[in-house]
Amino acid sequence: MGSQVKDDTAMVDDMAIPEDSAARPKHIPTDKGKEIPLFRGRSRAKEFRAQLDDLRGRVDHLGLLSAVELEQRKATLERETEELAANLAREKAESVAAVERETAGARETAEKGIADLTVRQQTLEQRVSELNDQVVVTEETAILQEVGVYKYRHPLTDAVAYQAELKRLKDLIKVMALKDGGAVLADTTWTVNGSAPKGRAMVRDYSKLVLRAYNAEADNLVRALKPYKLESAIERLSKIVGVISKLGKTMDIRIFDGYHQLRVKELELTADYLEKRAEEKERERAERERLREERKVQEELARERARLEKEHQHYVNVLARFEAQGAHDAVARTHDALATIKKAIEDVDYRVANVRAGYVYVISNVGAFGEGMIKIGLTRRLDPTERVRELGDASVPFKYDTHALVFSDDAVGLEAKMHERLADRRVNRVNKRREFFYITPGEAKIHLLALAGDLLEYVEVPEAVEYRQSLNEAEVVGEPAATAVQMPTLEADAPLQQTIPDAGAPIPDQDEPLGGQLSESPSSQDSMEL
Repeated sequence: MGSQVKDDTAMVDDMAIPEDSAARPKHIPTDKGKEIPLFRGRSRAKEFRAQLDDLRGRVDHLGLLSAVELEQRKATLERETEELAANLAREKAESVAAVERETAGARETAEKGIADLTVRQQTLEQRVSELNDQVVVTEETAILQEVGVYKYRHPLTDAVAYQAELKRLKDLIKVMALKDGGAVLADTTWTVNGSAPKGRAMVRDYSKLVLRAYNAEADNLVRALKPYKLESAIERLSKIVGVISKLGKTMDIRIFDGYHQLRVKELELTADYLEKRAEEKERERAERERLREERKVQEELARERARLEKEHQHYVNVLARFEAQGAHDAVARTHDALATIKKAIEDVDYRVANVRAGYVYVISNVGAFGEGMIKIGLTRRLDPTERVRELGDASVPFKYDTHALVFSDDAVGLEAKMHERLADRRVNRVNKRREFFYITPGEAKIHLLALAGDLLEYVEVPEAVEYRQSLNEAEVVGEPAATAVQMPTLEADAPLQQTIPDAGAPIPDQDEPLGGQLSESPSSQDSMEL
């Protein structure tokens, strides 16, 4: 190929045409003896020159290698390619194996960590369960959130009956707490330094100590007991029994279950007694309030009758003078006035005789309770607004506003029917003497019209003068305006802040009827022996 390129080059060089046209030949000779005409000779020379440049480029690219050398070069490149492919496959396999080893190691480590965490979780859960068995919920707020209507464990007629039953139960507890009473059980075969008497003495002393501790805890629970804390108190006392059994396991010392049940019954009777006494006190307060209101009504009616009688006597005297003077018109007017006074006296006598007659009122206190709450009650006063003024005393921040007044010959029955209709709207569903309802004045008006027919007075929107003035005053001085109070609720996730006082601390506002009998304890007797 190299010799061919050289021949082509020489041929092109020989084809160079002189620039002098006169010296230019008419024909160009070729290597084979053929002549090329001068016509189009320059263009043919340029074509040959382009072909020559192309051939030179190929020679430079192939490096003037022969066909054998090119084949050898091709074989070498193929071998290098195969080697590179083999190396790449080997490195890939090694990388995959390394990744698999690392993944297996990480998986093994993770599985081991999970197994360790699982074992730790199980241990912690078991520990939490053990601690929960020893914990008694004593937070006041938590207990109050769960409290419902109290159910008597041992229903009796009155507080006196509960006191008698408690006294009988305490006598039985004292008997069991004496020597050989069976309050504490223990292993009597225990010996000390090979001596059985010393072993029995040690067991007896330790049993006495255990019983004193148990009785002290039970007495503290009785003294601090409130009816809604009964379940918590029983649970605490039961866990004390478990703790004593655990600590006395070596000598098999434990509280006799029969004795424990007596102390539990003591807690139940005490809670029943406290609840019954609270109910009786509430009834007594209601009766005292009723009698006080009745006394005020009687006094008011008596004063009104005395005033009317005095006025009647005055008109009688005036009538006599007019009749003596012959003033017929004045006599007629005086007779009309006397008739009116007699009718008023008859009405007062009717109110005195008919204790069920009176006024049913609907009132609200927007500043204290908000717009969605009203009070429905009755009064036998001659002036019902006087009773409303009394209700708005220092116990509430603002005065009550009257929405409706209805006079009825059976005000007691009318009030009872209203309360029955609105039973599901009561604010206090436990104490029925709290006559507040979640209802608007408009709704109350509908029920009153259905039951009574006529209203002496009705006002839809309360004036709430003092409350609105307070709001305006707060806005003037730049303070946040007060809003009506919303009904509070106890939330399950609310923080517990109030706790029960220490069992040995004195309980505030403790009523006296329990005194002595409930606080007496077998553990307080110095003569107690096992």
